[in-house]
Amino acid sequence: MTRFDTIVLGLGAMGSAAVYHLARRGKRVLGIDRFSPPHALGSSHGDTRITRVAIGEGAQYTPLAMRSHELWRELERESGASLLTCCGGLIISSAAKSSITHVEGFFANTVAAAEQYGIAHEILDAGEIRQRFPQFSVADDEAGYFEPSAGFLRPEECIRAHLRMAQAHGAVIHRDEAVSGYDVSNGLVVVTTSRGRYSSDKLIVAAGAWLPDLVDDRIAQCFTIYRQTMCWFDVQNSAMLFDPDHFPVFIWELQGRKQGIYGFPALDGRHGGVKVSTEQYAISTTADTAERTVSREESAAMHAELIAPFLPAIGSQCLRASACLYTVTPDFGFVIDTHPDSDRVILASPCSGHGFKHSPAIGEALGQLTGDDAVRPDLSAFRLARFERWA
Repeated sequence: MTRFDTIVLGLGAMGSAAVYHLARRGKRVLGIDRFSPPHALGSSHGDTRITRVAIGEGAQYTPLAMRSHELWRELERESGASLLTCCGGLIISSAAKSSITHVEGFFANTVAAAEQYGIAHEILDAGEIRQRFPQFSVADDEAGYFEPSAGFLRPEECIRAHLRMAQAHGAVIHRDEAVSGYDVSNGLVVVTTSRGRYSSDKLIVAAGAWLPDLVDDRIAQCFTIYRQTMCWFDVQNSAMLFDPDHFPVFIWELQGRKQGIYGFPALDGRHGGVKVSTEQYAISTTADTAERTVSREESAAMHAELIAPFLPAIGSQCLRASACLYTVTPDFGFVIDTHPDSDRVILASPCSGHGFKHSPAIGEALGQLTGDDAVRPDLSAFRLARFERWA
């Protein structure tokens, strides 16, 4: 068996960042993925992902987001790739909202985080939103939080850059190789795959929606997989209204709807369309059985119910659509913790639909966890033990 310092299972957002930061630290690292990342079968595809610095999901996330913005810029300089665009971000909400983004109090939490960490922002009333961003048909009682440093990431390019630079620093990357299991014995972790067996001192399981298949039932029950849809709609003669100079990324906690929406500028003019998505948590699935195509009925229903009443300049023609997977915990928080049976195995599931923007900082933290650093990152908020079902 080939021996490594660390093996990383799964090379999506978190796994690719982890192998990069481990290799950058001079570690002998092997990254394994059952597909060839970046790919469109998991959670890290679809051209764009929102990034924001003031995080409404909890106080423990804003430092990760701030550090990640620094690391994205470092990776851009090292790789030459364009990864992060700060076109501004708008969050719309109201006391009358009927949809919730991840956690209750998301809007107020975001404002509080911005104030605590000195993040530049503005609070806009409905009239100010209409004047600055007439694309949004807001109600009189809705308000907006605008963050100039927010924007979008290119997920496929981010993963590609992390993996390319990881290899430049000496990492070994195995693509299209399925993992059948791993075992901890004799002071080592032994990973068995479709091609062979490998040993390491440490193992990071960052397999996204496939993570439940690589742990026992008591851990797997903490994760639920949900299929989400992403649609790109035409903007016809309104293309300029939706280009990145005039239109921010947005998150909207809607009134009168069970689901909210989020979206992005039109990156390729009228031919590329405007990407708008929603989130559903009613029907669970698995990584291997999820439907990867989006039907015409689904995209038409999304436009009629969630887009036309709120973004009337966006046309009804769906130019393309895709599905992705959310791996969701009971409190919508991350899991970054050692396996309860072995401190040689680290479970990394920074998930629940808001993880991608944090991936470089989490990759850096995973590198610190598996090394011999005197100072370890405080990841106590992401422990498995917080779930009642676990206790």
